[in-house]
Amino acid sequence: MVESRPTRLAVLGAGSWGTALAVQAARNGLRTVLWGRDAAAVTAMRQTRRNAEYLPDLELPEALEYESDLAAAIAPADLILIVVPSHAFTDICRAIAPLKRADAGVAWATKGFEPGSGRFLHEVAREVFGDAVPLALVTGPSFAKEVAQGLPTAVTVQSDNVQFATTVAQALHSPTFRAYTGKDFIGAELGGAMKNVLAVATGVADGMKLGLNARAGLITRGMAEVLRLNAALGGNPETPMGLAGLGDLVLTCTGDLSRNRRLGLALGRGQSIQEALKEIGQVVESIQTVDEVMRLARRHGVELPISALVQRVLHGEITPTEGMRLLLSREQKPEFTG
Repeated sequence: MVESRPTRLAVLGAGSWGTALAVQAARNGLRTVLWGRDAAAVTAMRQTRRNAEYLPDLELPEALEYESDLAAAIAPADLILIVVPSHAFTDICRAIAPLKRADAGVAWATKGFEPGSGRFLHEVAREVFGDAVPLALVTGPSFAKEVAQGLPTAVTVQSDNVQFATTVAQALHSPTFRAYTGKDFIGAELGGAMKNVLAVATGVADGMKLGLNARAGLITRGMAEVLRLNAALGGNPETPMGLAGLGDLVLTCTGDLSRNRRLGLALGRGQSIQEALKEIGQVVESIQTVDEVMRLARRHGVELPISALVQRVLHGEITPTEGMRLLLSREQKPEFTG
């Protein structure tokens, strides 16, 4: 078990979010190494103290270390923080399992599901690392650029191990980065995944200039979808109303730093998915996540009309205009059925 405050942190993933969290930990006085797959990019970061591709305007802290050798990055770490896209999560877990220290805990700031299986990431991590390794999730409304700039941010650290949740939170917590704790993997991971899908819908509406009323309606009814699926999955009913749910949903649906919102905006303005993705230039999680959300919904018999139409739009079955028309033509019904 890791102690109350770790001494060495390895952040795996040198994209914008991984870099921002590594910067936050280094500023917080934690000895931190940032690992990336691209050796040339890692060398450039070490030499220039800039992540030219993802956060070019940020000067990286002098104390931050860099590594492209995975074994070298994690060998001394007593806390490992995984920050890779969801499609790479299983592979990175399997790669580090035989390399990590036996007493090192594992956390992740990845949002989404395991592609194909639809498993929650905590299920993947538990299968790979076993019951003895403490696990935690870092999630919440947090644009990487703003964290890197030191702007006020609040996140939540969720774990079935209360002590480890506190350990991870203490590694990141500061006056400008508030880290709360909880113990609901399901609700927190569901909120972090579904908000990406719903951000596409609000982006489409804004791209079509449907107005602020439409945006508010989509966010609220999207929140209802999160609550329904969370209840069916057995998540804590409070979690979707917190940072991992409502907080992340509002940020992603309204903030133009969101890649998923920007995808929706582009589609609403008439661009193709291919054109939009090329323009964004980074992984857009909703494209894979929407299939896993709808698979869960069908398995549990939960109706998700907004998410279902986002899936059809992203698969090219209908246009964004047709999707909005179908959504607006749904029958009148009570807001609450309980």
